[in-house]
Amino acid sequence: MDHEAVLAAYDRQLRREARTDSPGARVERGGGVVRQVGAEHDWNGVHWADTDEATADGVIAEQVRYYTTLGREFEWKLHSHDRPADLADRLRAAGFVPEPPETVMVAEVAGLPTEPELPAGVTLLPVKDAVGARLMAEAHDAAFGADGAGLGERLAARVLTQLTETPDAVAAVVAMAGDVPVCGARIEFCPGTDFAGLWGGGTAPQWRGKGIYRALIAYRTRIAAERGYRYLQVDATDDSRPILQRLGFAPLSVTTPFVHRP
Repeated sequence: MDHEAVLAAYDRQLRREARTDSPGARVERGGGVVRQVGAEHDWNGVHWADTDEATADGVIAEQVRYYTTLGREFEWKLHSHDRPADLADRLRAAGFVPEPPETVMVAEVAGLPTEPELPAGVTLLPVKDAVGARLMAEAHDAAFGADGAGLGERLAARVLTQLTETPDAVAAVVAMAGDVPVCGARIEFCPGTDFAGLWGGGTAPQWRGKGIYRALIAYRTRIAAERGYRYLQVDATDDSRPILQRLGFAPLSVTTPFVHRP
């Protein structure tokens, strides 16, 4: 995989030409900035900013003013190759708080397995309705416990909205150990681009190390292949990065969410 070519495609297709990821949100472009604006439960934040040493502080201040006027918490999705080189320091100085960094990893769909291999007693349940979305929330809570309090519900609500209003934009699945949800994941599609994004995959502690995460990647890879996507993209935690590398994913950049709360 040509790292520079894929990085350029990633920046252009998913950041500068970003599309809304929620039916109720909109993408705005102007002044070298691409940002998403939506309701409080939507993702609000900056996808891309064309800044340099002379302009960065002014652009940051303008985004803070804009979202604060709306009463919105928002995220500046910083990438390690963004400029200027001290952009992270400038965001901190403007009141942004960094969250844990993740590695942007990409693989060609054609080189990935597409047949899930599951441990005994585990089956995959496609999420199609409110019942499936509720199981996704339970799987998230089982994986993250108190650390994910409330997030599972918000993710499930978002997936259910997508399934209802833009069903071609997402596919979701839950791994079931009998009648207990132990892992949930989704794939989000970006029509008109080469990329589909993998999200979720956190597994209940007692089921880790048994191949469920890998099986859900294979399940979603098959869907991406059927729809003609060339690349899969993941914002990987330190836990998932080694698994993804063994499957053939390569690091592209490092992304850090910088969050500003009004």
